[in-house]
Amino acid sequence: MQREIYTREHEAFRESVQAFLAKEVLPHHDRWEREGIVDRSAWLAAGRQGLLGLAVPEEYGGGGSADFRYSAVLAEEFTRAGASGLALALHNDMIGPYLTAFADGEQRRRWLPGFCSGELITAIAMTEPGTGSDLQGIRTHAVDRGDHYLLNGAKTFISNGILADLVVVVARTTPEGGAHGLSLLVVERGMPGFERGRNLDKIGQKAQDTAELFFTDVRVPKANLLGEENAAFGYLMRNLAQERLAIAVAAIAGAEHLVEITTDYVKRREAFGRPLAKLQHIRFEIAELATECAVTRAFVDRCITEHNRLALTPVDASMAKWWATELQKRTADRCLQLHGGYGYMAEYPVAKAFADGRIQTIYGGTTEIMKEIIGRSLLG
Repeated sequence: MQREIYTREHEAFRESVQAFLAKEVLPHHDRWEREGIVDRSAWLAAGRQGLLGLAVPEEYGGGGSADFRYSAVLAEEFTRAGASGLALALHNDMIGPYLTAFADGEQRRRWLPGFCSGELITAIAMTEPGTGSDLQGIRTHAVDRGDHYLLNGAKTFISNGILADLVVVVARTTPEGGAHGLSLLVVERGMPGFERGRNLDKIGQKAQDTAELFFTDVRVPKANLLGEENAAFGYLMRNLAQERLAIAVAAIAGAEHLVEITTDYVKRREAFGRPLAKLQHIRFEIAELATECAVTRAFVDRCITEHNRLALTPVDASMAKWWATELQKRTADRCLQLHGGYGYMAEYPVAKAFADGRIQTIYGGTTEIMKEIIGRSLLG
C-alpha cells in the first residue's frame, strides 16, 4: 500500500539523508565498527547537513520543526543503511526534548547551538548497575551544597558515553522521595571527578560507543540543573512516548528491509537445481513476514500521525515499541535462517542486522515492561 503520511518535503529530506549517508557515513562505517566509535567529524557533518536539532528553534541553529515525520525519515534511512554507529535519533529524539522543554534561557544559549552544529554530543545517563529500568532503585545522588550539587554514583550502558560532551544525569536529590525524588543534572566534559570507564564490547552496534560513567564528588553548578529539582520523574515519563515511538519506527524499517534483502536473495539462490523462491515453504515464509510487516507498518504510521497531533498515549507507544521490536527480532532470525550458512557470515547484511537489532527489545523499556504498562492500563 502507498504510505500517506509523508509529503514532498519529507521525501526531499529523505534524499538529503541518503546523500549524507553515502558521503559521510557508509565509506567509514566498517572502520568505525572495528574501532568501536565514530569520528567526531561525522557529527559536525550531520550538523552542517541540518540533521541535528530538527525540533530545536531556528534561533539556536535548529530546524525549527516539531514535525516528528522528519525524525522518522532519518530513522528509516539510517536503519536501512545499517548505519548503527551515528546515534542521531538518541541525540535528536531522546535528549533534545529535555533541552528544548526544560532548559532555561541561559542554558539554551549555552547548549543548543552546539547541540545543532554537532560540536556538543549528548548522552542521557539513567541506567545503573543492578537497577535496569527501575527508576526507584537509582542510587546516584546529588547533595545540595549551596551554589552547586555534589554528585556521586555510577551509570552503565550509556550510549554516546565516550563521545558525549553533555551528559544528562538522573540523580537522587531527595532520599525520601522514591522515584519522585529525582532531578536532571547536566554534567559537562572535563568536570573534575567525572570519569568514563570502558567502551563496552557489545554483540552488535559495534560502532556506537556505549560506556560506563563514574561520578566522584563532581561539583555540578546549580546553573546545570535542568528543570525543577525533584521533578525528573515527570519529565522522564513525558518524553518516553516519543522515545519508544522512535525505537518502533526504526524497528519496522529494519524488519521491512530484512524482508526486502531476503526476498532478493531467495530469488537468486538455488538449491536442488532451482531458485529457493520456487519452494512453497520459502514462499510461505516470505508471505508471512511481508504481511506482518504491512500490518505493523499501518499501526506505527498511525502512531506517528497521533504523535504529531500530540495525541499519542504512553500505552499506544508501548504497544508500538514492543510489537515492532519483537517483529524485528523475529524477522531477523527467520531471514537469517533463509540465508542458510551465508546468513551467519558477518559480511552479509542480514547477519549485521541480526546482531544490531537484538537490543531493540531491551532498551527504552523491555518488552516485559511494555506489556506491564499496557496490562495495567486495561486491568488496573
